[in-house]
Amino acid sequence: MPTAAQILFTPFDEYLELESRGELKTEWINGLIYAMSRGTPEHGRLTAAIVRALPQTAECRVYSSDTLLYIEKAQHSTYADASIVCGAILTRGAKDKNGRSLGEAITNPRVVIEVLSRSTERDRNERFALFQQLDSLEEYVLVSQDERNIEVRRRDGRNWSTETRLAGETIRVHGLDIAVDAIYA
Repeated sequence: MPTAAQILFTPFDEYLELESRGELKTEWINGLIYAMSRGTPEHGRLTAAIVRALPQTAECRVYSSDTLLYIEKAQHSTYADASIVCGAILTRGAKDKNGRSLGEAITNPRVVIEVLSRSTERDRNERFALFQQLDSLEEYVLVSQDERNIEVRRRDGRNWSTETRLAGETIRVHGLDIAVDAIYA
């Protein structure tokens, strides 16, 4: 049964065209489009802090929450609060009959960062299961909105390990040591 958040069934190329209009932030799951909620001021502040803490380099670029990600194996496209791509950026895009871009989604993030709110805390493992299907993904970072707590899930070959740090501690994200308190300051 369709939910209120479910908009319509559409091929991914048509979804990219709808999404490029920027009227509503949505995610695409197996052809169904769902409205996404907007973040709170605290969510936005924490997202900005983690993005500022991650330096841009010639090899690696940090992308904001406005960047669409596509997980081909899961037939899922969504937004993370931030992501990092190293090397050449790979995208899935669509063009109209005149060759004009209808939109693009990154397919090879190396790091995905999510700021968890009360509503997103409950789907942390479901979203992680989706992002795990990206061969490029090395780290999945979860920043708690309710307490000074940052969790990094790291891929080691086929297995994942989890590191959690609290107030007063430092955590390694994408090779960089970040003070937990600096993100929440």
